[in-house]
Amino acid sequence: HADAIHRGGGQIIPTCRRVMYAAELTAAPRLMEPVYLVEIQAPENALGGIYSVLNQKRGMVFEEMQRPGTPMYNVKAYLPVIESFGFTSTLRAATSGQAFPQCVFDHWETLQADPLSAGSQAANIVTDIRKRKGIKLEMPPLSEYEDRL
Repeated sequence: HADAIHRGGGQIIPTCRRVMYAAELTAAPRLMEPVYLVEIQAPENALGGIYSVLNQKRGMVFEEMQRPGTPMYNVKAYLPVIESFGFTSTLRAATSGQAFPQCVFDHWETLQADPLSAGSQAANIVTDIRKRKGIKLEMPPLSEYEDRL
């Protein structure tokens, strides 16, 4: 029937999907990335290696404390989960096996870079995800979601 009362999901859902995709593209989207709390135990002579590895991996140290009566230090830092792959082996190599890290999920953090502007850090993450999922690498233009009448 041509009556509006007989419209089904097959007609409404694709239209709603296009509206939602277009709204997301025009709303200045940002990515949220998971962040680990990393606790590292190491002697004082390994601290330089710890800081260099954390700087390479976008880590941020927020506490460094010496254990009373020992030469060991406890270093606490935030490390983006995407940067944590290979972190332990890199840290062990940089500290000659003296650093012992523990990673635990802590919070989500908003990436300030625009995922729609080519070359930004967020755009690179989106491109990697799209490549891994096997979908088109370039973001669809807004005109793809306009009404086709």
